[in-house]
Amino acid sequence: MKKLMIMGGLIGFLIGVSLGLVKGVTWPALLLRASVAALAAGLLLRWWGRLWIRGLHESFNQGSLPRDTSPKPGNGAPRK
Repeated sequence: MKKLMIMGGLIGFLIGVSLGLVKGVTWPALLLRASVAALAAGLLLRWWGRLWIRGLHESFNQGSLPRDTSPKPGNGAPRK
């Protein structure tokens, strides 16, 4: 999870710097915007990573359950 947050922060910082350079803002404002973008991207990627891991765990747990395919009374099975 730490690696995802670091990667998100790096991506956010690079996006913030590149957009700041395109807009032509001053260096202090550019660093502030890039830092805020790094924080937001890091938190967003950490949230998404947790959601993704939870989904993988749930799908793995559902796939390992035994399936009962025997007919049950009342489900269309003929009565004797």
